Amino acid sequence: MKPTVHIMWFRRDLRLTDNAALYHALRSGKPVLPVFIFDRNILDRLEDRADKRLVFIREALETLQEQLAVMGSSLRVYHGFPLEIFRELLQLYDVQAVYANHDYDPYALERETQVAALLRSHGAVLHTYKDQVIFEKAEVLKDDGKPYTVYTPYSKKWRATLQPFYYRAYPTEKYFSHFIKQQTIPIPSLESIGFRPVSCRFPARIPKDEIIRQYAATRDFPGLEAGTTKMGIHLRFGTVSIRQLVTTALAKSDVYLNELIWRDFYHAILWHFPQVGKGASFKPEYDRVLWRNNEAEFAAWCAGKTGYPIVDAGMRELNETGYMHNRVRMITASFLVKHLLIDWRWGEAYFAQKLLDYDLAANNGGWQWASSSGCDAAPYFRIFNPALQTEKFDKKLDYIRKWIPELDSFEYPRPIVVHEQARKRALDVYAKALKQ
Repeated sequence: MKPTVHIMWFRRDLRLTDNAALYHALRSGKPVLPVFIFDRNILDRLEDRADKRLVFIREALETLQEQLAVMGSSLRVYHGFPLEIFRELLQLYDVQAVYANHDYDPYALERETQVAALLRSHGAVLHTYKDQVIFEKAEVLKDDGKPYTVYTPYSKKWRATLQPFYYRAYPTEKYFSHFIKQQTIPIPSLESIGFRPVSCRFPARIPKDEIIRQYAATRDFPGLEAGTTKMGIHLRFGTVSIRQLVTTALAKSDVYLNELIWRDFYHAILWHFPQVGKGASFKPEYDRVLWRNNEAEFAAWCAGKTGYPIVDAGMRELNETGYMHNRVRMITASFLVKHLLIDWRWGEAYFAQKLLDYDLAANNGGWQWASSSGCDAAPYFRIFNPALQTEKFDKKLDYIRKWIPELDSFEYPRPIVVHEQARKRALDVYAKALKQ
């Protein structure tokens, strides 16, 4: 007779504490089998076989495994296609229910629909819960019931709607005894799923109090080692709870709270306007912009060899570490779409390939903001001047010299465009497109 279980399907929520779906799974009273799937539909599309995100995920799974072993349980980690994995699990167990947290990406929604249908055909059900944002879907709407497309009024409604209930931690610890009892099952090596392990240093899960307290004063200066929390990767893979960070922000930094609200805002945009996640401009008229799409200039931008130091430093930081300071993300994105007139989708795709904290909603929102095609975006005539941005945010060149040691030598390339000429060209091209 097959053992009866409820499955906790971990995805981008790799923690045991304050986890919505896990809380409900454990409270059900049935033995809970924790499962993670290295999804080949995602992994097979990754170009870099030494992708640092896989290293991070595996380290997070090892942490989960260690915690579960203390309870006499184990995580089951699979590599394959989710439908096939769940067919296998349905053969091994009497699966009554699967619990998972919401994921809003188009592929994730499609995957969920398919798995739910498979489970129904076997008399089981998929339960899903909100976990990675504070407010989702239609929870923050305008008075007329329509979604917000401008951040400031959205943030005001977000704040007005917020009650302690929304950021209270789920007390999963009360029910840890409900995990299924089983011997520790080894986690597949990266090599066994087609990737190479690389040496990486990831930010701590708990940001230091002083970083959040000083966030408003330090967040725009990329040369400061502790100027930001670097929580992006932990939020992306759910190794930290958004409720925990909101609780901290409410006590210590309203500016930091604003950044977390932006994250909810972009997820709401993706939910209400799913076309933006499939390559469409939020403002359709911006799809008329005639991009130059010079491949040599794009290659120079990718490599950090444009001759604009603040842009090049950012790209080199991204290429080497998988991280880029948020202020520099705006500068590099603006440079690509406005100075070089290269389609924002090229930059979006490059960031998606390289960023450790890549998140479709936030990445798309940021790129469409920079290209002026998104909701509440910078107007098309707002074009960052890299020299002025450097003067304001890296005046002593601490950040630039860290990533461009050859800055003062003949090895460093000359600028590939002249700022004033590139600015005028962008204004002309945008204006022409929007007059049609």
